[in-house]
Amino acid sequence: MIVSAIGEPPALIDPAREVAGTPSRLLADATAEGLVRYDAGGQIEAGLAERWIVIDNGASYIFRLREAQWADGKPVTAAQVVDILERQIASRSDNPLRPFLSAVDEIVEMTPQVIEIRLKRPRPDLLKLFAQPELALFRHRANSGGGPMRIAVAGRSPLLRPAFDPNRADPEDRRETPPEEDVRLIGERASRAIMRFAIRDSDLVAGGSFVDWPLLAYATIAPANIRVDPAAGIFGLAIEARAGFLADPANRAALNGAIDRAAITHAVRGDWDPTDRLLPEALDSAEPPIVPPWTLLPYEDRLAAARTRVARWSAGPVTLRVAMPVGPGATLVWGQIARSLIRMGIAPVRVDADAAADLRLVDRVAPYDSARWYLATACAPCGEEAQGLVDSARDAPTLGERARLIAAADRAVADDGAFIPIARPLRWSLVAGRLRQWRPNVRAWHPLNRLRDDTK
Repeated sequence: MIVSAIGEPPALIDPAREVAGTPSRLLADATAEGLVRYDAGGQIEAGLAERWIVIDNGASYIFRLREAQWADGKPVTAAQVVDILERQIASRSDNPLRPFLSAVDEIVEMTPQVIEIRLKRPRPDLLKLFAQPELALFRHRANSGGGPMRIAVAGRSPLLRPAFDPNRADPEDRRETPPEEDVRLIGERASRAIMRFAIRDSDLVAGGSFVDWPLLAYATIAPANIRVDPAAGIFGLAIEARAGFLADPANRAALNGAIDRAAITHAVRGDWDPTDRLLPEALDSAEPPIVPPWTLLPYEDRLAAARTRVARWSAGPVTLRVAMPVGPGATLVWGQIARSLIRMGIAPVRVDADAAADLRLVDRVAPYDSARWYLATACAPCGEEAQGLVDSARDAPTLGERARLIAAADRAVADDGAFIPIARPLRWSLVAGRLRQWRPNVRAWHPLNRLRDDTK
C-alpha cells in the first residue's frame, strides 16, 4: 500500500523540539503509539496502555501498560514512559500540546507496568490529548518506538511493516507479514500526490486542506474517491496587530462584520459552509456560543458601517497586511478577503504565512473537544480581560466553575474582537475503494494501521 501525505518527506522528529507536518505526524503515530491512540473513526482505543481507570472525580488517570517492546526489541517499562512524557510536557518543551496540559501535576511510576497521571484539576478530555501523535512515546536517542508498525526500510519514503505483538497475535503464527500489509509513506507536494493517485500509483492521499482543494478539478478522479472530513476546529483571521485602526474594538467589530464569509468559502468549494461564531457548539461551556450582534444586520449595512469607520479614520489611509499560505486555494481565499477589505476602503497587502502581519489566517483542527481550546487559540493576542478569563478557565478548580468561566471568556473574546471566524477547517483525502476501514471523523485523522479491513 502506498500513502502520499501532503508535505515534506516524513522524518522521526522530537515533538518536544519541533512541530511536525502531516507526513511526520503519520510516521510518529504509526511507529510510536502513545498510551492511547485514535482508531479509524477518531475514537479512543488502547495504545501502549492496555487498559486504564479514572478516579478522584477525573483528577487521576491510572494506566496499565501491555507487555510491549521498543523497535530495538527491549521491553517498554513504566519508568521509561514516565521519563518520555515528562520531557514532552516540561516547561521548556516546544510540544504544541504543552499549553493544554497544564493541569498535569505529576506522572508517577506505580509498578513496572503501571503509571498514574495526577492532575491539579479534573480534565475529562485528557485521553484525546494523549492520543495525539505529539504525545507518541518515542525514545529518540535509541531511535525506537513501540509500534504498531516498524520501519522496515528507512529513507525519504520509509517502508513500514506491522510489528509482531505476542499479546495481540498467536505466538505460534508465522511472524512474517504479507507484502500487502506494508505501507510506503511518501511526503510530497499536493500536485504530485494527486497525480500519483490519479494514475493509480497510490492508495491514499492524506493531509489535504483548502490550500490544495482546487487542484482536484484538474485531475480525473472519481467523486467516490474524494472524501471530506467533518473536521472540528478554527479557520479564520487572527487580529495580531492591535495598533492604529485595529486598536479600537469597534473598528475590529466592524471589520469582522464586513468580511464576506460566504464569498470566501464558496470561492474554494461550493458547499463549504461559512460561520460567524468562534465556538461550533457549547461543548464544555455553560452557555451556547456567543452570536455577534452585527449578525442581525444585512451584509450591505455592515459593509457600509465599516466603510464609514474607515473613512473617518483620522490617521490617514488604512493598510492591513494579511499573512497567508501559498497555494491555489489560499489565493482564492486571499482574493475574496482582499475584495472585502477594498470595499471597506482598506488597502490589503498579502504577506508570507510566517511574516509580520496585521491579520493572520489560522487553519487548525481541534485536538480535543473543549471550548477553551477554541478561545485560547483565537486569543492570540487579545485584551487583558479576555485573556484573564481564558487563563482563569484553565485554572478553574471544578468543572462547573470551568464551564462558567469559559462562557464568560467566550463573551469577552467576542467583545474584544480578537478573531474573525470564517468557517470550519476543510480537510480532504483521496481514498482507494479497497481501504474499507477509512472513516471520516472530526479529528481528520486516519492512522496508517487502520486503513484496511482485509488483513489479519
